[in-house]
Amino acid sequence: MVDLETLLRAMAPEVVLAAAGLVGVLAGAILGDRFTGPSFRFGAIVLVGAAVLTGLHWEGGRAFDGLAQTGPFVNFAKIVSYLSAAVTLLMAEGFLRRHGTQRYEYALLMLFAALGIGTILSSANLMVLYLGIEMLSLSSYVLASFHRDSARSAEAGLKYFVLGALASGLLLYGISLVYGFSGGTDYETVAAAEPDIGLLFGMVLMITGLAFKVSAAPMHVWTPDVYEGAPSPVVAFFATAPKMAAMIVFAVIMFRAFPQVDAFKNWQVIIGIIAAASMLVGAFGALLQTNLKRLLGYSSIANMGYALVALAAGAEYGGPALLLFMTAYVVASLGLFGGVLSMHREGGMVENIHELSGLVRHRPALTLALSILIISVAGFPLAFGFLGKLAVVEAGLAAGLLPLIIILILSSVIAFGYYLRLILIMWVKEPVEPFEPVDAWVTGTVFATAIASVALFVFISPLSDLAQSAAASLAL
Repeated sequence: MVDLETLLRAMAPEVVLAAAGLVGVLAGAILGDRFTGPSFRFGAIVLVGAAVLTGLHWEGGRAFDGLAQTGPFVNFAKIVSYLSAAVTLLMAEGFLRRHGTQRYEYALLMLFAALGIGTILSSANLMVLYLGIEMLSLSSYVLASFHRDSARSAEAGLKYFVLGALASGLLLYGISLVYGFSGGTDYETVAAAEPDIGLLFGMVLMITGLAFKVSAAPMHVWTPDVYEGAPSPVVAFFATAPKMAAMIVFAVIMFRAFPQVDAFKNWQVIIGIIAAASMLVGAFGALLQTNLKRLLGYSSIANMGYALVALAAGAEYGGPALLLFMTAYVVASLGLFGGVLSMHREGGMVENIHELSGLVRHRPALTLALSILIISVAGFPLAFGFLGKLAVVEAGLAAGLLPLIIILILSSVIAFGYYLRLILIMWVKEPVEPFEPVDAWVTGTVFATAIASVALFVFISPLSDLAQSAAASLAL
């Protein structure tokens, strides 16, 4: 018999998301196309409600005989993920309407993807983790190919599905090895197991599968192609909520299930190699890109490398830095993909970076907001992203990861090249044909995230303290 109070304390948001998803399926079956318009507001309200419920149950708890466990660290990530999913859902409605693909199923897929996010963040068992990952992945495959008549969208969905299935297979094989050599699938049992070569192989396979989910090199190859081909609001979702959740889950697994650092010949070395490869691949890969979505795809790879430096620094130093950095990345990415969605003319969407030429002449406020967001994601001072990257650098230095910090700084300098090129194009180049106005949710997101990036830079202390206290729960 499940204790309802315990269940709600641990997984209230997921219960709401599951119930809302099923109600949405029923409403869609009964109302048909009449549910299409309301479904987007319905989904956004449910996602915001899930974030509020997470805050109300901040301390979390355990449920289902320990299969699920939440606490401040994962609840911090849940709130950011649910709110960013709600914003991307609202941004999608006008885009899908213009392309003739607005369907209520889109909002329901977002709800089930968010349920997958909540499940993996609540997992205290490797099988629950896999269940959540598959729920998120299956919804994501369909979302990536949501434009059924678009060859690019279909190709993106197919690539994501094939490579995602491979990564899931590696992850599941790793889980099976971990189970075989530890005798259990809950994190505590795995952590208490005697380390041996079989458990080490299982851990490495799991790291490989999780690296795919966060777009870390060398499992990054799907990212630029899927970012380019999938519908822009879908990519905005991929770049924010799932990335935040997957990176935090990555940290939880390494810190809780594999804490025997010395026995495993220091898994930080493995994470450090992946981090270094991601930073360099992302920085150099973006230099020659002219498609804005592909450029942001490579930027995402580099930023996941920065986040992995915080993970490699360990729970004590890297936990707070990881929360701060990923939050800054999500805020900036939401605004930048709002900028992508703003690039619309009568002939349709445009994605080439040179279409931003002289944007300041036509849309000075939008140009300023996008410049702030670019500064933030690049890690320049005077924006929230700088403090997130600074936290990662401090964590890495405190953990003695000087070689990784040197690579981080070098890759950041290289990345300044393509970030500054975007600002130069918007402010200096001769103007081209202006963009058509888009719905208020898109432009509102760009301005709100730019304001948030500046405000959080100035008033960082409360968020920093919250991240510090949330990360402290990892030691419990």
